[in-house]
Amino acid sequence: MAKTASPATPSTAPRPSRILEGTWIPLVVFAILAVMPAVSVALDDSFLTLFVIRVMIFAIAAVSLDLILGYGALISFGHAAFLGIGAYGIGILSAEGTDEGLIAVPVALVAAGLFALVTGAISLKTRGVYFIMITLAFAQMAYYTTTSLSAYGGDDGLTIWSRTEFLGHAILDDRTTFYYVTFACLLGAYLLCRMIVASRFGRVLTGAKQSEVRLQAVGIDPYGYRLVAYVISAMLCALAGVLLANQTEFVSPAYMGWHRSGDLIVMVVLGGMGTLHGAIIGAAAYLVLEEVLQDFTEHWRLIFGPILVLVVLFGHGGIVRLLSILSGGRNRG
Repeated sequence: MAKTASPATPSTAPRPSRILEGTWIPLVVFAILAVMPAVSVALDDSFLTLFVIRVMIFAIAAVSLDLILGYGALISFGHAAFLGIGAYGIGILSAEGTDEGLIAVPVALVAAGLFALVTGAISLKTRGVYFIMITLAFAQMAYYTTTSLSAYGGDDGLTIWSRTEFLGHAILDDRTTFYYVTFACLLGAYLLCRMIVASRFGRVLTGAKQSEVRLQAVGIDPYGYRLVAYVISAMLCALAGVLLANQTEFVSPAYMGWHRSGDLIVMVVLGGMGTLHGAIIGAAAYLVLEEVLQDFTEHWRLIFGPILVLVVLFGHGGIVRLLSILSGGRNRG
């Protein structure tokens, strides 16, 4: 007579430490971000709040890239184009007299989504280095388009004279309110990407990363899934552009430059690909290192470059992996 397997034997039951292993890092990260305005007031340092807002903005862009890079193995070297489209959406509409966020923000996000839909439909027909180069080419196309917009500043960029309003209220003029709006956007982007990854859609995306042939063998074409993920990623990155334009009150073609796309990839790799919260940590680490190293030399990238090489060679999994090891965990989370 066959024995009935125990539903929770010692060998199969999940240990509490393994359950918490993947959750404690993002909980700590968001807890720290939530109290930073209070810390800034306690230290009487207004720059800290402004700096963390910038960190969170680029964290949103990095999380959006991690969705397709860490889980879909889509190395987009033109992701900053969506950042720039979001920023220019706000800047151009503001220049035309439209500061209402309920109009400007959806327009900026939809513009980035449509650009991603068209360019992604073409780019995703390629693989590997060809995908990298074609995304770079489309981003450069967007870059040179903005430089030719003489009515909106061209090479010199465009100054935004008033921040986005919502129902006639300039809520973003208050620094603390702006901080928590950005915090809410980052938390929402993270949770959305987390839900996508945990869904059937996310499993198909991850499965395509591991073996596209196996998916096709069971009747699943990953092309459509990748395209949808690409568009979602683009719109999230455009949201970061919307916030960046409002923080700096200025937009420039430099937001779309290939070096900015490279910065986003570095943030994801530095924090730990395929973790989402690693992208947030990577963005923070990158911008902190940039701020610190700039105090020593204007050629700070010559110092940062070897640090990144060491992380890639000896720190597989990035900072998240290191934190997991230090806490006694075995996985990245």
